[in-house]
Amino acid sequence: MSDLTSRTPKLDRRTVLGTLAGAASLPLWARHAGAQTAEPIRIGFQKHATGIGAAYGRWYDRTSQAAVARINAEGGINGRPVELITEDDGTDPKRGAELVEKFATQHRCDVAFGTLFSHVVVGSAPRAGELKLPYFVVSEGHHVASGMLNRYTLQPGITDVKSQVISMAPWVTQNLGKKVTMIFPDYAFGHDHRDFFTDAVKAQGGEVVGLVAIPPTETSFTRYFPRIPRETEVIYHVMVGPAVLTFVKEMGEFFGPSRPEIFGFIDSLEAVDLASPGLEFLEGTYFWEGAPRYAQADQSEHDRLFRAAVGVDANGASVDDPRDVSTYAHMFGCWETLYVIKAGMEACGYRGPQDRAALIEAVEAMTDMPHSAEHPQGAKVFNGRTHQVFGPQFISRVTEGRLVVQHQTAIKDGFYPDEVDYTAQPL
Repeated sequence: MSDLTSRTPKLDRRTVLGTLAGAASLPLWARHAGAQTAEPIRIGFQKHATGIGAAYGRWYDRTSQAAVARINAEGGINGRPVELITEDDGTDPKRGAELVEKFATQHRCDVAFGTLFSHVVVGSAPRAGELKLPYFVVSEGHHVASGMLNRYTLQPGITDVKSQVISMAPWVTQNLGKKVTMIFPDYAFGHDHRDFFTDAVKAQGGEVVGLVAIPPTETSFTRYFPRIPRETEVIYHVMVGPAVLTFVKEMGEFFGPSRPEIFGFIDSLEAVDLASPGLEFLEGTYFWEGAPRYAQADQSEHDRLFRAAVGVDANGASVDDPRDVSTYAHMFGCWETLYVIKAGMEACGYRGPQDRAALIEAVEAMTDMPHSAEHPQGAKVFNGRTHQVFGPQFISRVTEGRLVVQHQTAIKDGFYPDEVDYTAQPL
């Protein structure tokens, strides 16, 4: 079970791909005419098109469209084309739950997919469970692996905050300092950081000496910085939303040249150009990255393929507009999750909604996911009991205006004891 593709049913792939090569100009329906049915696999995509997640939503959409195009060019899923059904959830939990129902009943989707912001996941997952609609989230919250959701909700394409922070805490405390003040958004995602990093730092002999919670809708931050205790050696920041550039600029203005070490989650600067005026003070500070925004000297062929498919240059910006910076540390999760859905459907011979339970079981049976075109961020291990994937993390330093990787964690560095066994729940 170490290779996803090796566990899919043996389809007549040569025939399908041969037809594609010889008739590339055919319409999509004709390319898939040899399948048992030409009816598409419908994947409902919850897009944060508006609200505080809009920057992520735009790049999650772009990444998902690129993955679907590649999957269809390779013959689709079980010989059927894939269709992405996109709806705006407004980054709102109530709207998210409404969309889950709409995907299941109106659009007749086979699965739902894509959510990032944790409050939307938590608001949507219960309805997915009631409707028995497989719900694949591309978030980072610990809500899936904590056991608070249900068997129909899975996170197989991106790691969670708990895994991220426990894998990186040793490097932070050993290299930057042991007295940490945390600045985080005052909702579930930020609370995960607060709780898990506090415990991880303590386990390394360090101490979180200050906690600064900021409302996610805040637009000015200077008044919060005086709360940082004087003994702070490291500031740990993770902020999200449209005001992140303001946050980082104001932090620089507050500290000036005399500052503690700074370790941030790239969430604080996702979709923000490091060359933006006011960010010069970030030189020499550190960031967590899920995937390195800048192509590194040892860039893999899989990262190169992924960038080309999505239309991202070596600096992590759109090839069409260098000012349009991607959410590169997160959006790979959409690509990888769609390939997990494909592998699961092929493993169980998925035909339609009657096979949703079999799809869940097929994904639960997955373990090792090799570094590949389907998993360009890196190799991963999926825990079918907790429905959570584990993978590498990257710590990068701002060096001459670029993010340069200093440390990559091992997958096992992020392991923690199971908190749930979803496979014991009924389907």
